[in-house]
Amino acid sequence: MSMKMVRSTILTLSLLIVSLSYGFAQCAMCRATVENNVSHGDTTVGAGLNMGILYLFSAPYVALGIIGFVWYRYAKKKKQVAANARRF
Repeated sequence: MSMKMVRSTILTLSLLIVSLSYGFAQCAMCRATVENNVSHGDTTVGAGLNMGILYLFSAPYVALGIIGFVWYRYAKKKKQVAANARRF
């Protein structure tokens, strides 16, 4: 495993650990909002919050998927150009 890979893994894990505290804090706020609205008779907020949570959950994975796809295409094209250069 290269040193660059180790550094990026450590950085990613560090950022994940630091961001966990913020994630837990948001759940209490969402729950308080839903409880407050349900106690006043408004039950539609829960569905909106669920869609918002799913959106926020899926957005990073979609972004990483796009970045990975572009990286794959670039690497494939670079490999093909190198193979063509060796033939001549």
